[in-house]
Amino acid sequence: MRPGVLGVRDVRFAYRKGAEELFGGLTHDFAPSRVTALTGASGRGKSTLLYLVGLLLTPTGGQVLLDGEPVSEASDAVRAAVRARRVGFVFQDSELDPSRRVIDSVLEPALYAGHLREDKLQRACTLLEQFGLGHRADHRPGQVSGGQAQRLAVCRALLLEPDIVLADEPTGNLDRDNAALVLGALVDVARGQGATVVIATHDPFVIAQADEVVQL
Repeated sequence: MRPGVLGVRDVRFAYRKGAEELFGGLTHDFAPSRVTALTGASGRGKSTLLYLVGLLLTPTGGQVLLDGEPVSEASDAVRAAVRARRVGFVFQDSELDPSRRVIDSVLEPALYAGHLREDKLQRACTLLEQFGLGHRADHRPGQVSGGQAQRLAVCRALLLEPDIVLADEPTGNLDRDNAALVLGALVDVARGQGATVVIATHDPFVIAQADEVVQL
């Protein structure tokens, strides 16, 4: 795994022309091997900043940098390729396809990145077991609880061992034991594997264990 050196330079964002602008020209580097918690009141742009650095949104002003190179204004194809190869997302609502089996949802990033399903199947099964979900592999998302769905989303994000992991309230639907399991996995990806991990959160449990806290 190579370090994901991720940063923003003078970033600003508004959802429409004339709307209130977020971030006010934020400049920050998110370091590899560290967990950064994004905190702040609702409406301050925690999730939006994740979408910006994950290249799902384009800044109104300023730039997103990856390995020192500006990437936020690259073509859709280039940004999609970066996301597929290097970024793992944990969305707040888990974003699982209700029509597909759990194991297939976990394997989705492999298909987007051009891997054969068979090559990543064992990795997917190992992650499901790690998160106590091995027995749910053949279920549909509608047959699992909200907390289980959130753990499945973490499995999917970690499938390809990305060097950047972006997580939006990953412990929000979890009891403390499962929150500790998820946070422990994210901390291990950062400190043990050198990934850049950025978590948008209100959870004091997450904030207390982060290496860095960015208040928005």
